Amino acid sequence: MSYQALYRVFRPQFFHDVIGQGHVTKTLQNALLQQKISHAYLFSGPRGTGKTSAAKILAKAVNCEKGPTAEPCNECDSCKGITDGSISDVIEIDAASNNGVEEIRDIRDKVKFAPSSVPYKVYIIDEVHMLSIGAFNALLKTLEEPPKHVIFILATTEPHKIPLTIISRCQRFDFKRITIQDIVGWMKHIADEASVEADEKALHIIARAAEGGMRDALSLFDQTISFSQGSVTLDDALTVTGSVAQSHLNKLAKAVHEKDTATAIMSLEELIYHGKDPSRFTEDFILYFRDMLLYKTAPNLEESLQRVLLDDEFKSLAEEIPAHQIYEYIDTLNKTQQEMKFTNNARIYLEVSLVKLCQTSAPAASASSDSGDYQALVGKITELENELRQLKAQGPVHTQPDAGSVPAKKQARSTKGFRVQAGKIQKVLKEATREDLSSIKSRWGDMLDMLNQRQMRSQAALLNDAEPAAASSDAFVLKFKYEIHCQMAMDNHIFLQTITAILQEFTGNTYQPIGVPEEQWMKIREDFIQNGQGEEGSEDGAAPEEDPFIAEARKLVGADLLEVKD
Repeated sequence: MSYQALYRVFRPQFFHDVIGQGHVTKTLQNALLQQKISHAYLFSGPRGTGKTSAAKILAKAVNCEKGPTAEPCNECDSCKGITDGSISDVIEIDAASNNGVEEIRDIRDKVKFAPSSVPYKVYIIDEVHMLSIGAFNALLKTLEEPPKHVIFILATTEPHKIPLTIISRCQRFDFKRITIQDIVGWMKHIADEASVEADEKALHIIARAAEGGMRDALSLFDQTISFSQGSVTLDDALTVTGSVAQSHLNKLAKAVHEKDTATAIMSLEELIYHGKDPSRFTEDFILYFRDMLLYKTAPNLEESLQRVLLDDEFKSLAEEIPAHQIYEYIDTLNKTQQEMKFTNNARIYLEVSLVKLCQTSAPAASASSDSGDYQALVGKITELENELRQLKAQGPVHTQPDAGSVPAKKQARSTKGFRVQAGKIQKVLKEATREDLSSIKSRWGDMLDMLNQRQMRSQAALLNDAEPAAASSDAFVLKFKYEIHCQMAMDNHIFLQTITAILQEFTGNTYQPIGVPEEQWMKIREDFIQNGQGEEGSEDGAAPEEDPFIAEARKLVGADLLEVKD
């Protein structure tokens, strides 16, 4: 084949031709001038950024007959022989296909022999991360202390796969992605050299599709030249790269902002009909809104824009769409992009995403009303803040506690001084009946369920260790196991009113609860019995006469040792 691809024809032959890697070329040139050549180098970075080209230029520079020099002359026999591959002392090895131990052992055996035609024998090992563990181990000692006439240059796109013992024996240079401006500038130079007419917008589209790789950019440029009819146009570049024209993105973004779902779906259908990939379109749309957000926040950073060209329609849309809306667009599209990776129906996800964007976005016509609502909300907040300051200035405000809360002061008060209403309890015991107590106990569980239904679960929990102990026609004694629970319940007046109302609904009578801790209840009941006013005024309805069996037991063991249980 007589034709060669552009990236081969215009492969860099000097350090200054290696685009976008000035930090690497300057260091290598200084080392050449100072004759501080290392025995091993590691070039790492993305594909198509000039790693192998820089390695061959370095091999020519160290062996140039006019050296030491910062650039190879490309005129002497050594430079020409290295360029056309006729000098056997510069060996280029592809580690992807020569990754075994035997290949590295062959290098180790031959490295001791002096070069035949140039001062240095140079080994360029491309994709070195593909070597096996055994091959790396075979390379270690030779790489650390090779003969003085040998230089190793290792190139890789995945340096994290290389053992640290190899990396530590090399001078490492990290090649970075090439900027869009540098790629466009080099393609312009190639277009002039090849006498090809190319639209600058088309070159920008190609440079963005290359994603920082010069070889990818030149391959796409070569393909676009073959596709075009004499001159490279914007449509040619969009067709070859599969990108979406900015006019379509502007139209779609405007439809989304104006909540025009029909126009948005029709625009998407048109793009897919012309062969655009849904996943690629989603990425372009994300970059479009990314550039719009960047333009709104930092309009001076035009060189940082990755996808758009600053035309009038784009600038107008950037002024209309608020920043918070752009955040939502990017977030929704990013989630869609993640979901599209795991489905065979990427188009459906994209259509659903556009509908969601149109439904969640606010139309441009409502911008003024939204602004008015926002101002009204700010005014209300300011008014509330002023009222809060006035209330604080007046001192603490005492409010009636509600049914769902216990006052902080009551809750914090010590429970040791709880005062039992002994007089009311004595009155209940005198008037107590078994029928009233049974009526309350039979509906006690229903009453607890009703409290839970009324969202008073914390108050109902206080009654878990409480039970009715005695009851008259208008009140009942509520015995608590713990004094703190008794105090918390009795201090909440609304809670007591609720209990009374529920029991009235169930029993038909109004019973006023009187709380008492268990220890004090035992003393009050014992005093009531000893005074002869009743024996079981709590448990059995306060019978007027003492049971003969209990009376006989009292005589035998005494009142202090006797405990009566129901």
